[in-house]
Amino acid sequence: MSLLVITAADVSRIASSIDHSRLENLMAVVFHTLSSGSGFDAPLRQPINMAQHETLFMPARVQGLGTSIKVVSIPRDPVNQGGLPASTLVLDEGTGGVRAIVNARQLTALRTAAGALLATRLLLSIPRPTTFLAFGAGKQIEAHVDLHLRAYSTIKTCTIVNKSNNQRLFDLITRLKPAHPTVTFQSFMLKEDLPRLEQATRAANIICTATSSKEPLFDAKWVSPGAHVNLIGSYTREMAEVSSDLLYQAGKIVVDSRKACASEAGELIKARLNEEDIVEIGTLVQFDNDSQDTDYKKVHRLCDEVTKAGKITIFKSVGVGLQDVAIANMVVNLAGEIGTRVDSYD
Repeated sequence: MSLLVITAADVSRIASSIDHSRLENLMAVVFHTLSSGSGFDAPLRQPINMAQHETLFMPARVQGLGTSIKVVSIPRDPVNQGGLPASTLVLDEGTGGVRAIVNARQLTALRTAAGALLATRLLLSIPRPTTFLAFGAGKQIEAHVDLHLRAYSTIKTCTIVNKSNNQRLFDLITRLKPAHPTVTFQSFMLKEDLPRLEQATRAANIICTATSSKEPLFDAKWVSPGAHVNLIGSYTREMAEVSSDLLYQAGKIVVDSRKACASEAGELIKARLNEEDIVEIGTLVQFDNDSQDTDYKKVHRLCDEVTKAGKITIFKSVGVGLQDVAIANMVVNLAGEIGTRVDSYD
């Protein structure tokens, strides 16, 4: 049995060829499966402490998509800006052996962004958005900006706000500009110019945050009616990218997983929301004849309940292992001649 090794560069080549609508539909399948309560197996992630990292092991299986285990190492040094080392082992459903090893640095950002794009599609009440606002400058923000700009050709202005005007921010803008030549990009530091931050926030149709902030990034009053907000960064009780006031403006909050967000989403925990005000995104999509081989359809009645509950809409994601299974298997299936094959591995 051979083994396919897919490097970070290989992942970039494969991912660039996947249409945003296909990624969006894949996440609809994942979240619909999760909310159905069956057709998957996702044990709790298991941490192991290393000398310089906390390493997380995340096994999962989605019926019809595949089985994998993702390994992520989180550095203990907060100054570390090299990203999170991550790899996914994709198993062969027939033999039980390892089918492929995939570099998952970019895939984590890609699957999260695809889930956020699905939420934007379902909840954004502005049919032709023109302005996009992002907080952060890492791989998550790059993936979110790229996918949303690919999906909405009407977006003409993209503002990226970062805590510092560093090389990472400069490199991010440098990569995004040639990929989206019709979009005007601008950037500034988070605390250098509050009037400018207020202006950008008020003008934004879509806002995405992917930071490790423990305090609100912007004033809740600045967000305009009809805007949609994707909250990606926080994954502990201490983190909170926005205030409780912003959550209350939405009325109902859409999440990737009720269970995961209840224990990991700092903003939701602090806001003490009623259970009925938290809606899983998987309940907002459906498939004809229960066949997930077709494109998803929006459950208009439920989506309307969410959009009419407040002045804005919000999607909160902490990430679920089923997303990793889906995106890793898609990349392996699309690899073709890309990657390095180790013959007679087993």
